[in-house]
Amino acid sequence: MLPILQLTSLHKTYGTTHAVRDLNLSVQPGEIFGLLGPNGAGKTTTFKMIVGLLQPTSGNVQIGGVDIAKRPLDAKRQLGFVPDTPLLYEKLTATEFLLFVADLYDVERAAASRRAAELLRLFDLEKNADDLIDSFSHGMKQKTALAGALIHDPKLLILDEPTVGLDPKSARLIKDILRQLSERGVSVLLSTHILEIAERMCDRIGIISKGELIAVGTMDELRGGAGDSSLEDIFLGLTGGTEYAEIAELLG
Repeated sequence: MLPILQLTSLHKTYGTTHAVRDLNLSVQPGEIFGLLGPNGAGKTTTFKMIVGLLQPTSGNVQIGGVDIAKRPLDAKRQLGFVPDTPLLYEKLTATEFLLFVADLYDVERAAASRRAAELLRLFDLEKNADDLIDSFSHGMKQKTALAGALIHDPKLLILDEPTVGLDPKSARLIKDILRQLSERGVSVLLSTHILEIAERMCDRIGIISKGELIAVGTMDELRGGAGDSSLEDIFLGLTGGTEYAEIAELLG
């Protein structure tokens, strides 16, 4: 089966700093893949190269078999992206914002209107459809941004810290929606610092440190036969964070 996302020898440098080193990674159709790492590990840089906001120093990004460097519009039509701090047009209503994004993707207006109404219902924003976005809470803005990323029915969804700052109800709603999308064949690539979310949600997990992918696999594969180790234990062991766990244990 052709991966929806294929990264081949992806590399990004800033002067003498290697932000991402020789990254090889694939995401399959319908898969929820978690890319985890400490702050500064290269996650956001990787996401920006995938969606075309940064040009790799070397290497290749293919989305649905399309090289984003050679056919950027064809590649980008297949994906939706929500950055860690979404920037919304806050003087638009939620409906206006979704229709604006749909226009960018050449979605026919009648279909876009139906899709916008469906998404607002799905994200429990129906009653706020005609309210200006600048009146929304953080959680409502996050859900609006995710709805905008889905308005053109993408095959791949890229989410950088999608549950940061959300209340438990909103976080649970987004997790449920992502699982529903996966069951429909939509692939999800996400980053999160909440390891419990990654452990419960993701089909496979990749751990990146200092720009290098140091582990990838299912939870069973990451455990490598080491009993029922948690993702937190595995993550701290691989990224050299065990000292923080020891300090927390002493303070506890």
